Amino acid sequence: MSAEPLDRPGPHLDSQVILGVNYWSRAGGPFMWRAYDDATVRSELRTLVDAGFTMTRSFLFWPDFHPEPGVIDEERMAAYDRFLAASEELGIPTIPTFLVGHMSGEDWDVPWRDGRDLYTDPFMLEQQSWFIRRVVERFGPSPAVYGWLVSNEFTNYAGQSDPDSVRLWAETCCAAVRDGGSDKPLSLGDGAWTMELSGRESGFRIRRQLDLVDFIGPHSYPMGTDQVRVHSSAAYSCELAQFGLPVILEEFGVPDALSSDAAASDLYRQSFHLSLLAGATGWMPWNNTDFDLWEQDPYRHHPFELRFGLTRADGTPKQQLGEVRAFREILDRVDFPRTRRDATRTSILLPSFIDQHPRISPEERPAISVVTHHAYLAAQRAGLAPAIVRELDELERTDLVIVPSNKLITAPTVTLLEEWAAAGSHVYWSWFSGVSGSHRGSWWPDVAAVAGMPHTLRYGLREPVDDVIEWTVTAPFGSLAAGESLLFPVAGSIEARHMLPLDDSDLPEGVEVLARDQRGRVALVRRRVGDGAVYLSTYSVEYYGATREHSSRDDDVLRLYAALAAEAGAAGEVSSGDDRVIVDGIRHEDGRRFTWFVNVSGDTVAVRPTLPEGESLEIDGQFELEPFGVRVLERRIRS
Repeated sequence: MSAEPLDRPGPHLDSQVILGVNYWSRAGGPFMWRAYDDATVRSELRTLVDAGFTMTRSFLFWPDFHPEPGVIDEERMAAYDRFLAASEELGIPTIPTFLVGHMSGEDWDVPWRDGRDLYTDPFMLEQQSWFIRRVVERFGPSPAVYGWLVSNEFTNYAGQSDPDSVRLWAETCCAAVRDGGSDKPLSLGDGAWTMELSGRESGFRIRRQLDLVDFIGPHSYPMGTDQVRVHSSAAYSCELAQFGLPVILEEFGVPDALSSDAAASDLYRQSFHLSLLAGATGWMPWNNTDFDLWEQDPYRHHPFELRFGLTRADGTPKQQLGEVRAFREILDRVDFPRTRRDATRTSILLPSFIDQHPRISPEERPAISVVTHHAYLAAQRAGLAPAIVRELDELERTDLVIVPSNKLITAPTVTLLEEWAAAGSHVYWSWFSGVSGSHRGSWWPDVAAVAGMPHTLRYGLREPVDDVIEWTVTAPFGSLAAGESLLFPVAGSIEARHMLPLDDSDLPEGVEVLARDQRGRVALVRRRVGDGAVYLSTYSVEYYGATREHSSRDDDVLRLYAALAAEAGAAGEVSSGDDRVIVDGIRHEDGRRFTWFVNVSGDTVAVRPTLPEGESLEIDGQFELEPFGVRVLERRIRS
């Protein structure tokens, strides 16, 4: 029995397009308030307005604005008054950021801190609160202030802490904004560098911010070994940041020293569109301009930071500024604030072990995020427009449920997934030994029950695997015919070079081997359960792909997922005809539907769309997408 399509989160903050940019004037950078150049600022703001930006994120450099305890520097405040006046006149409001001690590779302390802890020291908490409250009282009434950010990547400046201390700090700072008399949108500016997204400890937790803030703001500067993973990293962060509040991609971008203009344009284009499809409802690239501040810190010792801008230091636009204009045109065309993401029939389960439960090897938590990212991309390229759902949340059944390369899951969820299969879902598991060597193997309560046959694991030992795993399909399923091959090159930790050996000498009724490896061992098994089925891969195919260089070029996980979706009735309504082109869409509240075709490859691709019977796109037939190109088309009912 089919489940109802699952709504994917992506709430909007308000009715206006939030297309902002992180702003420092080229006349001074972080020190712009010391000798404020109003003419240059106005010129820069006009350029941003002309490019389609609707707001800026600005920074109150904390050591300059708060030089002594209980003292505000009036000259700096007057300069910021002039900035707000220019912003109001030019129609581009701003989001002030209060506690700016870290910027572009350097940390600047207020001179009177004396080593006190910013999270817990009562005096420092009182002073941070005092400063925020005074700024809000002074600038809050201005129509040029859209909202507020407490900090800028605070862990880079204040260091990491424990969750209770971070919560105390966040409560103190957010209360100061409200005590200052403002009810405008508020967030922390911490970058969403939390365990819920990465599996790495910082002390920050999104779940412990939800009653304090109005939006979540991920920062994304990915390094990687695969182009698709790098281009999709910002989107993946936005997907994982969905906790019921709007998500604004608060920082992303590239410097000239690390990317050509053409490659930067590709990254901007892919980040904009893929993050929109991942539920982001606002964007703020880093940053507006280059600088010619060669002798000034932080650029003196981090010179690549001089060339992070969308415009050059002389004010002329770079190629990537054109991507902002093009993206704004699409946002306006679809009336973006009045849209919602299309629903899906596919969910990917994110285990609660990424940020919960005691005595877990710290290496295992980040592996969960890496594996889930790969599964997410594979499902997207298979045309499934998946939702990532957290084991901690109230889960809703979908037609296809993907549990990729999973070592850690709670016992109640195993029972729940079995119930879902009985109700009609197709549940796919991928066995995983983990990366740490701690109790090597999947910690499911009954591995044999999931597989539908006994396993022959030997405690403490790894089952040998070849460098390239070749599956041969032995029974047709979905889009895969008997005799077809799937290849999975092995990569990653030696601890993960392991597989689940199964004894298939006496298969019970309803259990079928769908694929075997080159040694004849069971590679994929299906067990019929009620109205649905459970599938088990004995190999950690998602982990291998996630840790392999350039895996998007030849990744067969997407072929596996496409076949599973066909069996589950979870295939997407619209197909591109080529797995290099991701297809997803949004729905306007007036009923109009728009489909995105995103070429995630460096090839020119001929797109041959297929749609449900009775529907068409606003253009007929095949069209071409240039490398990393995007096309947005309205779906229409044929008359």
